[in-house]
Amino acid sequence: MKKQLLALVTGALAAFLGGQPQTAAAQQAVYSFSPVNQYDINLTAAYWNPIIAYVSEKSGVKLNLKIGRTSADTTSYVLAKEVEFVFSNHLFSPEREQLGWKVFGRRNTPPVQGQIVVPADSPITDLAQLKGQDVAFAGPEAFVVYKVPYAQLLSRSIDVKVVFAGNQNASFAQLFAGKVVASGGNSQLVEGYTRREGRKFRVLWTSESFQDLALMASSKVPEADTRKVAAAFMEMYKDPRGREILHQASKEVGLPDDAYFVPASGADYASYKRFYQSAPVSLH
Repeated sequence: MKKQLLALVTGALAAFLGGQPQTAAAQQAVYSFSPVNQYDINLTAAYWNPIIAYVSEKSGVKLNLKIGRTSADTTSYVLAKEVEFVFSNHLFSPEREQLGWKVFGRRNTPPVQGQIVVPADSPITDLAQLKGQDVAFAGPEAFVVYKVPYAQLLSRSIDVKVVFAGNQNASFAQLFAGKVVASGGNSQLVEGYTRREGRKFRVLWTSESFQDLALMASSKVPEADTRKVAAAFMEMYKDPRGREILHQASKEVGLPDDAYFVPASGADYASYKRFYQSAPVSLH
């Protein structure tokens, strides 16, 4: 009898709780944040985890880091609508602009250029010498590191053997290990790699400038949550603790000490849209 009564009470309590509004903590949305893999997974996490922990705390909007093994893997999560916030430049092609992602910020770092680089002591001094050679790129989704320099090679009818390394660090590792003769590069990451690793490059070609990656929110995120997250990113450098987190995170990856976040809009990324107007469809 006692067991039956306990079962009835337990069932009634579960039904009652199931029909009641949940606590604010239980209702709080948890969003995934996916930055493009500019570095290997460990370095990417070392940079972003302290930043998104701070932003989550200050905004009251919980963000979790979600990255794949490669930059292409991470972007696949984005295209599968598994994430709500990104730091990316993979969403500016005409097709992907239809997905409804909104730019709200960027880092205050200078614009970046796509480059084709070789070790400083390489015998290669001209792009034409790359014909038929193995050239490393971060991955098929990498805009500045792959699409921009590869489009330049195609425009000059320089056929190379493309090697996808997974991220910029891995691409440079293959270059200095002698597995490839050249690498696509992002000028910011080339400089950062030199600062961190002491390796020197010869730049064979440099593109026009493109704005650094964009902080973007999915259209499915409520506007109020996007505003809170954006405010936390933008105000971070004004808070002594936030500024120190940015300083340490930047030091990890070889960025300047004052690489903080500023407001931005889609208009800041017009050069990306111009690129796609003339780029081969295979690079869209």
